[in-house]
Amino acid sequence: MRNIALFLTYLGTRYHGWQVQKNLPTVAETVEKAAAQVVGHSVHVTGCGRTDAGVHARCYVANFRTDSTIPVDRLPYALNTHLPCDIVVTKAFEVNENFNAIGSCVRKEYTYQIYNSRLKDPFYVDRAWFYPRHLDEAVMQAAADQFVGTHDFAAVRSVGTDVKSTVRTVYYYNVERRGNLVILKVCANGFLYNMARAMAGTVVYAAEGKIKPSDIGAILDSGNRTAAGPTVPAGGLYMTHLWYDDGIDKFECGCADTFQSE
Repeated sequence: MRNIALFLTYLGTRYHGWQVQKNLPTVAETVEKAAAQVVGHSVHVTGCGRTDAGVHARCYVANFRTDSTIPVDRLPYALNTHLPCDIVVTKAFEVNENFNAIGSCVRKEYTYQIYNSRLKDPFYVDRAWFYPRHLDEAVMQAAADQFVGTHDFAAVRSVGTDVKSTVRTVYYYNVERRGNLVILKVCANGFLYNMARAMAGTVVYAAEGKIKPSDIGAILDSGNRTAAGPTVPAGGLYMTHLWYDDGIDKFECGCADTFQSE
């Protein structure tokens, strides 16, 4: 059996996240059905993370096993003929037999988009969080800086999948304004359930003056979810970069920085 890795990009608006769910459309189920049609047998596709309903991926990595001999360079074209237009496979290649799209991933980057304008833009519906009051990106960056490092992130997670530890390492958290868009990019060795969205909500809380950036360390130490900011809407969140290294296969999956600006 060959172990095939896929690079994908998708809009998550019509899907209830990546993970297969009973009677609900998901990205994984859609990809599995397309792959089965191409390779001629049922497949299980392992994804690099359980993105929530409505969350997008400018890059995403998945893997599946097959005894099909179809050349990997033909797989993206074959799969895309069976996929809807909001899911696209951009690359396929063979990886070692123990490679796992989630277990072999050592770093992930998420990007959150806020459309910060007094007037809505219909082209950002389900693509960015509309926020009409002006946000001070300097205050937001000061708040974001407090998350960098190794911390217990229980205060910015939602109750969901059980994990052995809520300690994670954040490598960077950058805030940038591009016209009416405020872009938040965060990279970590792993993310808890809703962690990226709760961190973004906490950074916005600081910009609103509800907390000081310097309060965030104490909030993390407390582990108190109610002390941190809200979980912001899913439509503004994108998976944007992945790093892999399992001792055999080492590569990155990243997207061109094509976020729109005014």
